[in-house]
Amino acid sequence: MIDINTLREYYNKKRVFMSQHASNRCIERGITQKDIKHCIMTGEIIEQYPEDFPWPSCLIFGYGEKNIILHVVASDNGEFSKIITAYIPDSTKFKDDLKTRRERD
Repeated sequence: MIDINTLREYYNKKRVFMSQHASNRCIERGITQKDIKHCIMTGEIIEQYPEDFPWPSCLIFGYGEKNIILHVVASDNGEFSKIITAYIPDSTKFKDDLKTRRERD
């Protein structure tokens, strides 16, 4: 299981990298690297994906710098974290708390 404090420690040690996919999507979505860092430094893990390849990952709920709600997917290989993607959660996919997934039909 990924621990949020470990991800925060990676940020403090400058051991967080963005995938090309994350960089592209963040540009499209107007999400900055500062938003992602703020989300991780103040947010919470809401889902764990221990079977993700090549490393386990998790979904983080938090807020960007301008108080916008964000979801960030980050991996942990034991030495650093890679940001896989970041997005503004969709209320059609998440319940009102924007943390709990809606059941699929």
